[in-house]
Amino acid sequence: MQSKKHSAALRPQQSGSNWRNIQKSGPPKRVYQVWKGRNRFFLGGRLVFGPDVKSLALTVSLIVVPVILFTVFVSQKLVHEFNNNVGDLIVAIPIVLAAYDIILLFLTSGRDPGIIPRNAHPPEPDDDGEASTLSADWSGSHGAPTLPLTKDVIVNGVVVKVKYCPTCMLYRPPRCSHCSICNNCVERFDHHCPWVGQCIGKRNYRFFFMFVSSTAVLCLYVFVFCWVHMKKIMDSYHCNLWRAVVRSPISAVLIVFTFIGTWFVGGLTAFHFYLICTNQTTYENFKYRHDGKMNPYNRGCFRNVWEIFFSKIPKSKNDFRAKVKEDLPPFSFSLSRGRAFSLNTSKASFDLEMGAKRQAVLAEEFEDIQSQIESVGGGERCSTQLPRSSWGSRKGSWEIAPDLESLSAEFGMGHGYTDREKI
Repeated sequence: MQSKKHSAALRPQQSGSNWRNIQKSGPPKRVYQVWKGRNRFFLGGRLVFGPDVKSLALTVSLIVVPVILFTVFVSQKLVHEFNNNVGDLIVAIPIVLAAYDIILLFLTSGRDPGIIPRNAHPPEPDDDGEASTLSADWSGSHGAPTLPLTKDVIVNGVVVKVKYCPTCMLYRPPRCSHCSICNNCVERFDHHCPWVGQCIGKRNYRFFFMFVSSTAVLCLYVFVFCWVHMKKIMDSYHCNLWRAVVRSPISAVLIVFTFIGTWFVGGLTAFHFYLICTNQTTYENFKYRHDGKMNPYNRGCFRNVWEIFFSKIPKSKNDFRAKVKEDLPPFSFSLSRGRAFSLNTSKASFDLEMGAKRQAVLAEEFEDIQSQIESVGGGERCSTQLPRSSWGSRKGSWEIAPDLESLSAEFGMGHGYTDREKI
């Protein structure tokens, strides 16, 4: 029985709120669970998508449905028009291209595009401040009021301005921009693509271009062979184009659809191939089109193409599956019982010691005040008749202040003061 009481006495004291917090606290959270961006995570943080990930369903359907229609209603009839090997290839090629296209789509949308990790605190401002410009209306809500909004960085001998991001509390590296849709700073930011539901940056631009170009090839393939099928119908039935459309309406629908798709994704492929050869991003091309400045990143067509397609993709700067380190509250149960008990004991002894010192100081002050009052009171008793005005002024000086009353109440000496007031 005594051992139970002794163990209860040694148990560290916890407030009700701390105890409830400790009871509610479960296993430590991971980075993707407390991520401040608008990304969507799947498979325990292994797949990273943008906030508009639902658009992937539409993109996949625009690829798969036409291929299924072509395979079932068009290519099966072309098998009999060609040799067995050629006919089988006509059926197999669009299926392989569609599967390859979908893989590239998920490699583009389901990975970290190059997100720059946020800072927990704003960076320290530079002392020189020569290469920075201050904003007059800088509120300093996320950092110090003297923190510059821009800095000058030299890239290949050319001065490039980098901006401070108040959301991520960091100076963006060159070619980095903050995506307002995903709410992240992305390295070598190109654009946010709603068709893939993800930002296009340094770590997925290669797969994005391969996805767009392969989609253009797939559209062109279906478009060509649908026309071949229409031509075969016209030759077989000796009819015009309208009669051929009536006999194979699916071919006509696919011709219209793939014609529009070829112009769209084909033009996009040509535009991005130009950007690759000149080492630009879509964001830079639209922002600095009329600037006339020299591009500091352009190293020649061959090196630019090599950088995009054959250079090593950098590792992600974010470990979304890492456990978040949270600060523990003081005197929590993570401490051992002995250590918590020693801390509480030392705190109690410290409070007792400080209380004793305070009592001693107050006693000394009270004795000094009491001696002054006695000296004044004695002088008044020795004096004879005093004028009324003098008596009133001295009587006012004898009135006890509220702080003296509190002292007398603390030391239990209020009776002495009341006696003096009666004199």
